[in-house]
Amino acid sequence: MTSLTALTGLCPPPAVVPPAPDWPQVEDTLGRGLPQDYKDLITTYGPGQFCGFITLYQPHAPSEWADLTGPMPARLRGQIEEVRQAARHPWQLPHSPENLLAMGVTGNGDYLFWVTQPADTPDQWTVAVNEALRAPWFTYNGSLTAFLVSVLSGTTSVPMFPKDLLDRAPAFTPSTLESSTPVAAARTPVSTRAIRDWANANGYDLPERGRIPIEIIEAWKQENPS
Repeated sequence: MTSLTALTGLCPPPAVVPPAPDWPQVEDTLGRGLPQDYKDLITTYGPGQFCGFITLYQPHAPSEWADLTGPMPARLRGQIEEVRQAARHPWQLPHSPENLLAMGVTGNGDYLFWVTQPADTPDQWTVAVNEALRAPWFTYNGSLTAFLVSVLSGTTSVPMFPKDLLDRAPAFTPSTLESSTPVAAARTPVSTRAIRDWANANGYDLPERGRIPIEIIEAWKQENPS
């Protein structure tokens, strides 16, 4: 059984998906090849969210924050070292930023990256997850599709993901990836810890783990617009 077959068994794809991207054109735009499993994944599912939490970047997405061929991957790569150096006690990076290519984001602001080594063999790339470009980092030694299968089946637990992620049966929710606030992508990455501390200090009843309700995130953004 392939990883994609296992994933579609866990999370059935939509009955109708947008036309597949022109992959040679996408790879020409990026100046690199992409893992075949990712191309099959996007072709099968189209845009949307896994478990209402994990969003994969799409080629030429209408929203900058989720556009694999837009500025986000390069912007995030550039910010990794900036954020680390700005910390009071800089942490050690498990991967060189130049070997990381952002390809997904979660509802809590965790980023998913490919570890692009070997650079010319994308089908061997592994997956790294990070909380708002800060420590900790988590690395999965397998493909993106295998990572999704492992996480959504409960086999792999990512420390920064909410413990209640699988309280409901895994599902995929289609989306147009349209956003009325694309400028959010330009914000300096903020740890969910900072949002939790702010919420608890302002009277919100927010547990230590689990998803942060969107209304709390939006309230935090209004109080911290920069």
